[in-house]
Amino acid sequence: MKLFPKKLREIVFHTLVGAFIGIVVLHPVTKIVYWFEFRHDLAAGDENLWRFLLSRLDSTFVLEMVPMSLVFSFIGGGIGLAFAIYHLALVRQQRTVHYLEKELAEDLPALIKDGEGEHLEFKSSVRWDFRQGKINKALEMVIARTLVGFMNHRGGSLLIGVDDEGEVVGLEHDYKTLKSKGRDGFELCITDIVTSRIGVDMCSFIHCVFYEIESKDVCRVIVESAVEPVYLRDGNTSRYFLRTGNGTRELDAREAMAHITR
Repeated sequence: MKLFPKKLREIVFHTLVGAFIGIVVLHPVTKIVYWFEFRHDLAAGDENLWRFLLSRLDSTFVLEMVPMSLVFSFIGGGIGLAFAIYHLALVRQQRTVHYLEKELAEDLPALIKDGEGEHLEFKSSVRWDFRQGKINKALEMVIARTLVGFMNHRGGSLLIGVDDEGEVVGLEHDYKTLKSKGRDGFELCITDIVTSRIGVDMCSFIHCVFYEIESKDVCRVIVESAVEPVYLRDGNTSRYFLRTGNGTRELDAREAMAHITR
């Protein structure tokens, strides 16, 4: 088991490098610039200039300058921390773009034909129960469970409007149950499910794309793999789900801990 997650290790590394640069670069350079303000008689190319520069560098690392060195280490560390945060955000953005490009390049009818698998799940609807012919809010929990399973695995796509047999049934029944009918209202419904059942911070890991197949709307929810464990909120209980094969399975506490550790 690694001592720190990769993200935390990178932040610590950049912060320490920044602190080191603050001590050995920023502090000496600041002293040299400061002293130049009072030594106009030192001209470039003058032999005294280089002796002056070396003396300023040497004086930076004496015991009396330790407090000032600490100040510059904090300044450098802050710069390193800011760079690490920016770098991680940029890496995540690039990863998201590459992942979405790869997913969107796939042909949807061909995906449906291949059937469900490790990275693909079919759901007829979000809240309309075709068997009972009425709204069934319990289906929202099934959607949330599938999304969590993908996030805790390697990501994947949830096709809504396609039944288990690969038959396109469309989203028209779901549309009728929404206050804002149509694609915008449906996407808002998915976002509300993620916000209430998983967490508002997980909304950035899902992307809704709509297609028209056989004159019927189908929503493809592209799910990214999360960088941290994701739990499903069920009342006061947090449940851990994982995509395994062509299904989503709940892990008990021991299994969840083992998976998170790996």
